[in-house]
Amino acid sequence: MSSGGEVREVLAFWFGEPGSADFGKPRPAWFRKDPAFDEEIRHRFLALHARAALGELDRWHDDPDSLLALVVVLDQFSRNLYRDDPRAFSQDAAALACAQLAIGRGWDEARLPVERQFLYLPFEHAEDLAMQDRSVALFSALDAFPETKGLTEWAEKHRVIVRRFGRFPHRNAALGRESTPEEVAFLREPGSGF
Repeated sequence: MSSGGEVREVLAFWFGEPGSADFGKPRPAWFRKDPAFDEEIRHRFLALHARAALGELDRWHDDPDSLLALVVVLDQFSRNLYRDDPRAFSQDAAALACAQLAIGRGWDEARLPVERQFLYLPFEHAEDLAMQDRSVALFSALDAFPETKGLTEWAEKHRVIVRRFGRFPHRNAALGRESTPEEVAFLREPGSGF
């Protein structure tokens, strides 16, 4: 399959086919743990993800559609393919670099609100307070749209955790990090993980 075909396949899978009833609308599958959805991503996109992780899709940086697709592959597919595994977060820096590139070029402004959401999520996923501040600012711009209204609340929740701990304690087990006593207490609280 050509790279253009791969880009279209990723975007259509994640956002729906252009012109379809679901296109441009939020999808519950994005943020729930669903083994069938994860398996579909594994079946369809594992090899593509592996190539992206090796930097073999860096040519995708040169086009707004392919760069959005690359962010989805690196940021979202990593989480679906490798739940509870360090590899779930191993492409976060690459995804963030791609998102920064897209935003630096102003390419996010022409995207649908739900597409912009996924260009902004790498900032929310960063264990870095400056990136968390940027995340809240970016998501605040999406509150004007019905399909993305309320996402700023989630960005703010992520920022509070990084401000408090300097990292996301719910990742500690997967990443082999030792939790501090304060983090252990926090992880016992409802809603402490995402």
